[in-house]
Amino acid sequence: MSTLLEELKSWGCDVDGAMERFINDEDLYRMCLGSVMEDKNFDGLLDALQQHDIKMAFEHAHTLKGVLANMGLTPMYDIIVRIVEPLRAGSDENLLGVCDELMQSKRKLGSLLEAA
Repeated sequence: MSTLLEELKSWGCDVDGAMERFINDEDLYRMCLGSVMEDKNFDGLLDALQQHDIKMAFEHAHTLKGVLANMGLTPMYDIIVRIVEPLRAGSDENLLGVCDELMQSKRKLGSLLEAA
């Protein structure tokens, strides 16, 4: 197991599950992790929350939820669930702070990728 995968695992990511979904192709997984970093849904979510556009915020958050689950990025997934469910119920109250946690988590992922 590479250093990156070990770091992700120690962060709490479901690396084993992700590797099963990626047929143990670590290069493909790394490429997809890079795509997560470039995913425009992060910025779209923040913008929609700032504008109190619950429908758009939900769409961005729900998309991210699927991506993060598929990638096994459990720490980030746990945060996005805390955003998706209130939005599903029609509320964006206090979600900017949770979105900030998500962005911090994304920066951590970026640091892990850069170090690898």
